[in-house]
Amino acid sequence: MKFWEDSAKELPDIRSGRISSYGIKYAIVLGTRPEIIKMAPIIKELKQRGIQHIVIHSGQHYSPTMDSNIFKDLNLRQPDYNLRIGSDSREKQIEKIRKSLIRVLRHEEPDIVLVQGDTNTVLAGAYAALDLGIEVGHVEAGLRSYDRRMPEEKNRVLTDSISDYLFAPTCQSKENLLREGFKEKNIYVTGNTIVDAIFQNLSTVSGNSHIADKLRRRLNTPEYILLTLHRPSNVDSGAQLSRILREIAKIPVKYDLEIIFPIHPRTRKMISKYQLWKMIARTQGILATKAIDFLDCLELESKARLVMTDSGGLQEESCILGVPCITLRENTERPETLKVGSNILIGKEYDRLLDYVGESLKKGNGWKNPYGDGEAAQKIVRIVQYSWRRRGHRKENSELVGKALFTPRMSGEKSLLLAEPQRASHSLKTGT
Repeated sequence: MKFWEDSAKELPDIRSGRISSYGIKYAIVLGTRPEIIKMAPIIKELKQRGIQHIVIHSGQHYSPTMDSNIFKDLNLRQPDYNLRIGSDSREKQIEKIRKSLIRVLRHEEPDIVLVQGDTNTVLAGAYAALDLGIEVGHVEAGLRSYDRRMPEEKNRVLTDSISDYLFAPTCQSKENLLREGFKEKNIYVTGNTIVDAIFQNLSTVSGNSHIADKLRRRLNTPEYILLTLHRPSNVDSGAQLSRILREIAKIPVKYDLEIIFPIHPRTRKMISKYQLWKMIARTQGILATKAIDFLDCLELESKARLVMTDSGGLQEESCILGVPCITLRENTERPETLKVGSNILIGKEYDRLLDYVGESLKKGNGWKNPYGDGEAAQKIVRIVQYSWRRRGHRKENSELVGKALFTPRMSGEKSLLLAEPQRASHSLKTGT
């Protein structure tokens, strides 16, 4: 198997002391917890290099645990703008974010917009940049589950199609893009910024997470399994969610391992809707708790015997941390974890979950991390900076795009409305 470094493009020799910003202004667009976590290394890299940038939060995730607390935990300043979009249908949410972003981008006039992953915010950010003639860089490009029923799959495919820079985390992601006809010159294998985030934060949180320590002390077994569920395909159906919980309830009995279950806000809502709290309360060996911060989750992951999840991010994180994983889905856009042996994809075989748990508990953790060396953020910034220097792009871009693209394009469109700064960020009021 080839890993990310085996076919990574040779990067220009531009070290920190030799690079200047060339007047480039970056806009980092994000909206959910995973995006904040994975963009954090890039934001820190831009800050360290003294490169002008702004951070725009769509408000797609808005509870403190899923949003503002993460900026504090990761030692990031609060975003410059918070659009406060909130929940809505996929189509309405994307359109609200796109329209609001256009107003901010016209006001700020960035040269490049960076988005990460596969959320509604990512696609809206890419579309807004496209509308204004601003270059787009897609961090974590080329992931594919090949399941077009998934909104995430639609978002990542469409975002790739309108991006100027495709930052693929692995060779597999690059190959996916090449098969779809993307030009190789636009694809850069950089590794995954989640490795950067883990390396930057694990030593800090290890042994210092009061939440993780408190949860572990409530267990009756010295070892535990970490469980997370949040995908609509798993939690939005009462029958499916009940089935998963029934099978999971058998695990503590057979393996003398308790399960820590931080419950995502979406999952908590569905458990209440389908009246499943009694089922969870009656189950011996499941410690259900509210959603926890990234650093607490990272600490729990690193000490777990096994991770069971439907999260793409946790598939990556557990692989990097050397913890076996069982993915509670029919498909995955992280096939690298299957190839190295860190992950088992359950498919529809929930009746075999106990067997898969036994198989996972017996395996070691000698697999090779396929996601890079923890320097993905440096590579991404170097690539963009070098590309602009080589093209003399700042001058060309200003002549080509000019101020005209940043003036209202629709008659009657309102000018940018900014509320008073709150914790050094703007709250942008939007209409429906």
